[in-house]
Amino acid sequence: MFLNSLKLKDFRNYKSLQVDFSNSINVLIGDNAQGKTNLLEAIYILSMARSHRDNNDRDLINWSSDFSDITGEVQSKMGKFPLEVRITKTGKKVFVNHLTENRLSDYIGNLHTVLFAPEDLDLVKGSPGVRRKFIDSEFGQMSANYLFNLLQYRSVLKNRNAYLKNIKWIGNNPKIDEDYLKVLNDQLIDFGSEIIFQRFVLVKELEKYSYQIHKAISRNEKLTIKYASFSGIDDQSTKEEISKIFNNQLLKNKTRELFLKSTSVGPHHDDLKFSINGKEVGSFASQGQQRTTALSVRLAEIEMMKYETGEYPILLLDDVLSELDGDRQTQLLNFIQDKVQTFLTTTSLSDVERDLIKDPKIYQVKGGTLVNG
Repeated sequence: MFLNSLKLKDFRNYKSLQVDFSNSINVLIGDNAQGKTNLLEAIYILSMARSHRDNNDRDLINWSSDFSDITGEVQSKMGKFPLEVRITKTGKKVFVNHLTENRLSDYIGNLHTVLFAPEDLDLVKGSPGVRRKFIDSEFGQMSANYLFNLLQYRSVLKNRNAYLKNIKWIGNNPKIDEDYLKVLNDQLIDFGSEIIFQRFVLVKELEKYSYQIHKAISRNEKLTIKYASFSGIDDQSTKEEISKIFNNQLLKNKTRELFLKSTSVGPHHDDLKFSINGKEVGSFASQGQQRTTALSVRLAEIEMMKYETGEYPILLLDDVLSELDGDRQTQLLNFIQDKVQTFLTTTSLSDVERDLIKDPKIYQVKGGTLVNG
C-alpha cells in the first residue's frame, strides 16, 4: 500500500500544499515548529479520520479559514483511489473515491498506517489507557468487525454512564428502571465480550511477531505480551465464558456503580502486560529494554498488518531516530528498507543515517511549505 500524493488546504500551518511521494522512504527535514509533524498528522487523519494528538478538530483548521481539507491518492491491491477528510468547525465528512461515507467503520481501513512517535516509547510504562488506545487503533484498522464492535460498545457505554449519572435517589434508595438497565447490560456484554475475545486472538498474534523481532534485536531476551482482562478468563476462554463472567461482574459491582455513577468493569478498563524473561517491562526493565520492547512491538505491528490485510501499511516515524541509539536505528532502518513506504521526520540527517537509507526522497520543511530537496 502506498500514498502517492497529498493535498492540504488550510490544515494547521499549511495554507495550500500539493506533493507527490516516493514509494520508498520520504524524509522531512526542518527545524521544530515548521510543519513536519503536522504533515504526518495529516496522513494519519487521512487514515483514521481523527488526529493522534488533538481531540479538538477545530484546532486542525488554519486560523484564517472556516474549514480544512486533506486529500490523498492511495494505491493498494484494490487499485488507485482518492480519500478525503473535510474538517469544519461543526464536524467532519469523509469521502472514498469522491463518495461520502456515513459510517466511520466503512471509511477506516482504506489506508493502513503505523505511527511511531517519541511518546510511543512510553507504551510499555505509560498508563493502561495508552495501551488500550494502541490496540484499538491498530486492531480497528486490521478488522472491520473489531472496529464495528468497538464503536457499538462505546455508544452503549456512553448511554449506560449517562443513565447511571441521572438516576434519582430517595434517601438511600436509587430509583432504577431495571428493565432498561438490563437492556443496556445485555448490549454492553454482547459487544464487550466480542471485543475481549478478539483482543485475546489478536494480542496472541502480535506476541508471535514481537517475540521473533525482539529476540533478533536483543539477541538473547524473550518478550511476552499478555492481554489482562477479567479474573478467570484467558486466551483459551470462549465467548460464552467471557459473557458469563462479564455479566457476573456487572451484577457484583451494581451497587458500587450506582454510587460511582459510571461503569467500572469492561474492556475499557483492560490492559496489556509486557514481560522480558518473565519480568514485567514497565516495572523492572532498563530504559534500553523498554525502548527495544516498544520498537519490537511497532515493527511486529507492520508484519501483523501485512498478514491480516494482505498489504504492508504506511509507516510514519515522527522524530524517532533521535530517541534511538545507533544499533536500534540500524535495526529499524534495515527492517523497513525496500519493504514499507515510510515518512520520517528529523531536524537533521547525519552521515551515518544517510548510509543506512537507500535513495531517500528528501523534503525541506519550512513555515508550512515543502520543497523537494
